[in-house]
Amino acid sequence: MHDIETLVIGAGVVGLACARALALAGREVMVLEQHDLIGSETSARNSEVIHAGIYYPTGSLKARVCVDGKHQLYGFCAENGIAHERIGKLIVASHEAQLEDLQRIRQKAAENGVTDLVFVDRRELETREPALDCAGALWSPSTGIIDSHGFMLALQGGLEAHNGQVVLNTQIEHITALPNGGYRVQVASDGTENYAMTCRELIVSAGHGSAGLMADLPGANPPKTFMAKGNYFKLQGKSPFSTLIYPVVPEGTGGLGVHLTLDLQHQARFGPDVEWVDSLDYEVDPARGNKFYAAIRDYWPDLPDNALIPDYSGIRPKIVGPGEPPADFRIDGPEAHGLKGLVALYGMESPALTSALAIGDEVRDRLG
Repeated sequence: MHDIETLVIGAGVVGLACARALALAGREVMVLEQHDLIGSETSARNSEVIHAGIYYPTGSLKARVCVDGKHQLYGFCAENGIAHERIGKLIVASHEAQLEDLQRIRQKAAENGVTDLVFVDRRELETREPALDCAGALWSPSTGIIDSHGFMLALQGGLEAHNGQVVLNTQIEHITALPNGGYRVQVASDGTENYAMTCRELIVSAGHGSAGLMADLPGANPPKTFMAKGNYFKLQGKSPFSTLIYPVVPEGTGGLGVHLTLDLQHQARFGPDVEWVDSLDYEVDPARGNKFYAAIRDYWPDLPDNALIPDYSGIRPKIVGPGEPPADFRIDGPEAHGLKGLVALYGMESPALTSALAIGDEVRDRLG
């Protein structure tokens, strides 16, 4: 006998979505979280954008779960009263030469099942977004914004409504595979009390910590991990834009440029950039904002001097390093490592928030 049927390590948005999906399937589920609040690392420090599924390689796991997750997420928000807005996004070509890039992006989106992108010419943009200076744009009507913490609270509520639970302030020290099946999880609670729990099934959704926790398990083969810090800068004063603005960026660069997002109060912020770091330090260096001005003025030439102030940062759990092409989500189930009843998730960065419900379904299906 095991102490509990299914343990999930990590109460970020993906861990909570996995736990809820497994609880809805009838499992006894407990989530262990090292912090004193759910979703206080990667899940709480992002753009809070509901992505359409435009950019990801056709046939990739990211493309599939983003498009599926987006549709599920809008329905989940409506059913659970989660603050969100289908605000839309413009992908802008600042110069005539970039119009061909828009066609490339539109084709990629269609291959991923995103067929609602519409080309908007300069004349229409002058009416819709007079502050915007560009040669043309793609309009993505299914892009949105969301209260990410409200989403996570609803996931926790769904889990608890099906007899699951979240245990906070619980640090995982070591995982061992048991000889007769299942897993032993060594735990330190509040940094003082050490004990162990056993479970039949284990989901490791620990963000930056997943690879380290899996390192000692035979056959696990976790990827090398990196930390990519993204800094955000807030616009002082009212935003001149009514929607999200993303520049065209060269294919294969691994980022989406210095884009403008709006929160649910329509306060504008710019970012994230990419700063490779070695520790979880969330302080924003004001000097990094200096590089933002030229990039933003490529599509908003009237950005005033000294209009940007440091806002916040997030650190993405990357499984590729500087200069490497973007990686797909990695969900390693028994078919990958040979460990029955175990699923490990790596590289859960954007669009993991959008994709969370679909990732939960994927993990449930991997366990069978």
